[in-house]
Amino acid sequence: MTSGDPSAELERLETEEWSREPNPTRRPMLRRTLTFGVAGVLLLVSLLILLGIIGDQLEAQVAVLATLMALIPLLIIVPTYLWLDRYEAEPNRYLVAAFLWGALIAVVGAFWLNTLGLALLVDSQWSDPFETGAVYLAPVTEETLKGLGIFLVYLFRRHEFDGIIDGIVYAGLIGAGFAFSENILYLGQAYTEMGNEGLTATFIVRGLMGPFGHPLFTSLIGIGIGIAVSTRRPAARVLAILGGWVSAVLLHAAWNLAAIAGVEGFLSAYITYQVPLFLAFIGFLVWLRRREGRLIGQYLSAYADAGWLTHAEVSMLSHVTSRRAARTWAKERGGVAAQRSMDAFQDSASDLALLRSRLVHGTAEGDAAAREMVLLEAITAHRKDFIGTPVA
Repeated sequence: MTSGDPSAELERLETEEWSREPNPTRRPMLRRTLTFGVAGVLLLVSLLILLGIIGDQLEAQVAVLATLMALIPLLIIVPTYLWLDRYEAEPNRYLVAAFLWGALIAVVGAFWLNTLGLALLVDSQWSDPFETGAVYLAPVTEETLKGLGIFLVYLFRRHEFDGIIDGIVYAGLIGAGFAFSENILYLGQAYTEMGNEGLTATFIVRGLMGPFGHPLFTSLIGIGIGIAVSTRRPAARVLAILGGWVSAVLLHAAWNLAAIAGVEGFLSAYITYQVPLFLAFIGFLVWLRRREGRLIGQYLSAYADAGWLTHAEVSMLSHVTSRRAARTWAKERGGVAAQRSMDAFQDSASDLALLRSRLVHGTAEGDAAAREMVLLEAITAHRKDFIGTPVA
């Protein structure tokens, strides 16, 4: 077992959800205020620019209609990525920030860069500026800007980035946000130019046939960054991140190339490789979630042997259905407060297992020993909350 100063760690890691102790200094609060302030201003400016773009290209009623239809694919995409994130759920504020990054900052940045690039191609009398922009320019700018959002989490919130699943979850929500805003423009333009027929055709292609397009492209970057988190070699980290980015750009370019190849070309590409690739990706997500459950059981067993957990608790924490049953039991025993304590117990234990994995592989951050002790104390405290609550 590693050791550390838990009280000092609780004070220092002021942003952790499992910390119940107040921070006696003002520096962390000031730092959080500045961070949220800068992020808020950036998002607000991007929102205003996006609204200006939409207002310039679409009438108000068309924009509302397009927005409502663009929401439909989100009912499929977002739950899928949240389903993947069940064992060690990311903080809600980071998930919302990821979606907003894609829906506002990445979209606005890509719109500006793509417009500028297309104007340069036209001015230079390029032979096929629109095809070049769609196949070569847009995939690079869009995947770079979307991937930057994941990379910022990796750089500045390293303790919230445990591996491939986290990378895919952040990437998926960024891609979902990007697709949402982009779909508003495409659907609105289709309705304006071709009426209901154009709107329906565009919705079928973008909302039904390819709702996972942008999330899937960017997930390749998330996988690359997730691999980088799990390795100690700097060169391997760089190659993993670059490899993920290049793969995302190439897949995005292939999709765009098929989209401009006409109906027959698009359907051929869709059936030949896009559908099999999507099914393989779904299978990969299922395998990843099951693997994470096994890893949680594997790395928590040592804590059960040391007396911090029971082996029955480790078994419960390793299976989604058992975790759900435990939350139900806690709620029946002590109400919502007990259920929240069970939630915190499960989250802290999952975080501990993934931290132990990084410690074993030598990729843990420098404060991992103290963080480990804080998580162990949090698990103990949360257990007392839901076990010690009298039956209602």
